[in-house]
Amino acid sequence: MGQTSSGDVITIKKYANRRLYDTSTSQYVTLDYLRELVKEGKNFRVIDAKSSEDLTRSVLAQIIFEEESRGANLLPVDFLRQLISFYGDSLQNVVPGYLQMSMNNFAQQQEEFRRRMGEAMTSPQASMQLMEEQTRRNMEMFGQAMRMFTPFAAPGATPSAPAGEDPAAETPATKSEDDMATMRAELDAMRAKLDKLVKD
Repeated sequence: MGQTSSGDVITIKKYANRRLYDTSTSQYVTLDYLRELVKEGKNFRVIDAKSSEDLTRSVLAQIIFEEESRGANLLPVDFLRQLISFYGDSLQNVVPGYLQMSMNNFAQQQEEFRRRMGEAMTSPQASMQLMEEQTRRNMEMFGQAMRMFTPFAAPGATPSAPAGEDPAAETPATKSEDDMATMRAELDAMRAKLDKLVKD
């Protein structure tokens, strides 16, 4: 089921006793109820019943915490550590956009991911190709997220080299290509090792 339109946003009121009230059905609900709304693609907004403060973010985080505490470990420990380390970092403002684009991309192509993951489970080579492709996509999305915070650079514009400087000198784009080449070489080396293990 797709997301509801902005006009169909359900308002959930949260009271001081932590009870949640669905104004669309006129009944008290639980976090499990809100979790099901998310899975059904229904949009909702949680507000404080007294102050009208938007509590949606904290309630969604609470749902994730409840799921994790039940043993549905979707978030790796290393990912959580890395996420925490970005708070207060200079890249803090870039991370939300990058994560949003990553999840949107994953959601749009989830069936393709399921098929590719099935192939990767039976073929080390397919597994390495999937990792390489995902690495490339992640770098592209991170580049898009970074561009969102460099509004003064015209889209597609290439800065001219100052007088006396070699226009062929290394640029950020060249460095990015070098990084990609390095990662590709590392992935090729890993693929060769896996192929050797399979043959042995």
